[in-house]
Amino acid sequence: MELRDPPAQALRRGLAGAARVALLAGPTVIAFRAGGYFEETTQVAGIVAWIVLAILAVVVDGHIVPRTLAARLALGGIAAFSLWVLLSRLTWAPLDGPAGEDVQRDALYVAVLVAGALAWRPREWARSVEAVLALGILVVVGYGVLGRVLPGLVELHPSRRAGGRLDQPLTYWNAMGALAAMGVVLCARMAGDRLRELPIRAAAAAAAAPLGLGLYLTYSRGALAAVGCGLIVLGLLAPTRPQLRGIVVVLGAAFAASLAGSLLDGVASVKGSLSHQEKQGLVMLVVLVVVMAAAAGLQAWVARRETAQRLRDGRLPLPRWALAAGWAAAIALALFPYAAAVVSERGEENPSFGATAARLSSVGSNRYAYWRVAFREFVDHPLKGTGAASFRVDWLQERPFRESVRDAHSLYFETLAELGIVGFGLLCALLAGVLIAIRRVMAEDAALAVGPAAALAVWAVHAGVDWDWEMPAVTLVALTLAGMLLARCEALPRSRAAAGPPPPASPPPG
Repeated sequence: MELRDPPAQALRRGLAGAARVALLAGPTVIAFRAGGYFEETTQVAGIVAWIVLAILAVVVDGHIVPRTLAARLALGGIAAFSLWVLLSRLTWAPLDGPAGEDVQRDALYVAVLVAGALAWRPREWARSVEAVLALGILVVVGYGVLGRVLPGLVELHPSRRAGGRLDQPLTYWNAMGALAAMGVVLCARMAGDRLRELPIRAAAAAAAAPLGLGLYLTYSRGALAAVGCGLIVLGLLAPTRPQLRGIVVVLGAAFAASLAGSLLDGVASVKGSLSHQEKQGLVMLVVLVVVMAAAAGLQAWVARRETAQRLRDGRLPLPRWALAAGWAAAIALALFPYAAAVVSERGEENPSFGATAARLSSVGSNRYAYWRVAFREFVDHPLKGTGAASFRVDWLQERPFRESVRDAHSLYFETLAELGIVGFGLLCALLAGVLIAIRRVMAEDAALAVGPAAALAVWAVHAGVDWDWEMPAVTLVALTLAGMLLARCEALPRSRAAAGPPPPASPPPG
C-alpha cells in the first residue's frame, strides 16, 4: 500500500516503528508471565502478534510474498507445521485441550516469524535486533539474579522442584539457562564487534557478569553445553582478533561472577535464614558491580587500542585443520547431552536432585527414557505420529518408572512422536530455510549474521534436549533473530540473493 503525502508517510513510519518495537519487546514482556507457558498469555500474545503482522503487511515498503528460497522454506515450513498441528488436533490427537494450546502457540510463532521477515528489511532496524534482544534477556535474567542478591527487596517464589536453581521469572530453570546462554553469546558478539560503538561494546562485556551468574545458578547442564557450542560457532564465523578478545572478556566476567556465587551458599542454594541470605547477597552484589565495572573498563581499553591500531587486528591465521577441529568441538558439545543421557539413565527422580551445584558434577538424567518412549511411538506411527500434545498420554502408557511428564524434553524427538515424519519434515524445512538465510547474509553482510547465527545455534542445541518450544519467552527470541536474517535475505538484490555466497576469500566480520 503506497501512502505518498507527508502525513500519510509519517503515519506509515510511526505504525511500522510501533510494530517493530512490539516485536522486540514481546519476548521480555512474555517472560514475566511465566515465560508464556500458559494458555491465557499465549492467546493474548498471539492476538497482538497477528495485529502487528497485519500492520506491517500494509505499511512496509517492497514485496510481501517471499521471493527467496530461504524465506519460502522457513515461512512455508512453519506455516505448514502449524496447519499440521491443527489438523492433528481436529482428527487424531487424543487430548483436545492440550492440542489446542499447541495450535495457539504455533499460530503465535507463525505471526512473529512472518512479521519479522517483513519488519527487519531496513538495515538500521536489523542492526538493532541483536542489541535490544540482549538487553531484554539481561532484564529477565537480571531480575532473577536480583532475587538472590537482594532477597529482602526482590521476593521471588521458586517452585518446590527448583530448590536452589534459578527458575524465576520463567518458572523453569532450564529455560532460564537457555535464555541466559543466548544472552551471553549475543553479548560476546557485540563486545568483539569493531563496528559497534565503544559504549555498546563495554556495556555488552559488563552484562556478561549477571548473565553468567544467572546461567550458573540454573545449574542447567544443557544450557552450559549450548553456550559452549554457541561461543565456538561465534569464533568460527568471526575468526578475528577483536572477536576473540570479546569472547575472552565476556567469558572472564561470566566466570568471575559465577565463581563468587558458588562460594556463597546463601546465593548459590538459598540456604540459611533471610538475614544470612541478605548478608551474602550484599557481598555478591558488590562483587557483581566490581566485575561488571572491570569487564566494561577492560573492553573499553581494548576497543580504544584497537582503534588506535595498538592491538593487532584482522583475521586469525588459523589453518584449515584448526577450523575443522573447531567445528568438530561444536558438534561434540551439541551431541554431548544425548550421549550423557544414554549412558547415565537414572530412573525415578528424587525431587531434591539438582537443587544445588552438585547437579553439575553428575550427568544422570531421565531424558533417555523420554526419548525412547517418543521414538517407539514414532516407529509405531511413522507418518502422522500420535497427535499434537499426545506425548503425555504415550508416557503414561509406556513409562518404565512412575514420573509425571508432559513433554519428551526434545523438540526433535517430540515432533517425530507426535507429528510423524510429515511434521518433522516441515520442522526441518523451517530450520533449512534459516540456515540458507544465514549463509546468504554471511556472504553479503556478515556483521549482521554472526551474532544471530551463534545465538540460534544455542537455541537449536538446547531445544534438542528440553521443551524450549513450549516456552515462548525463549523461542520467540530465536524466531526474532531468524526473522531478521530472513528479512535481510529478502532485502538483498534479487540477483545476489539467488546467486549464493561469494568465494571463501571474503574478509570475515571484525
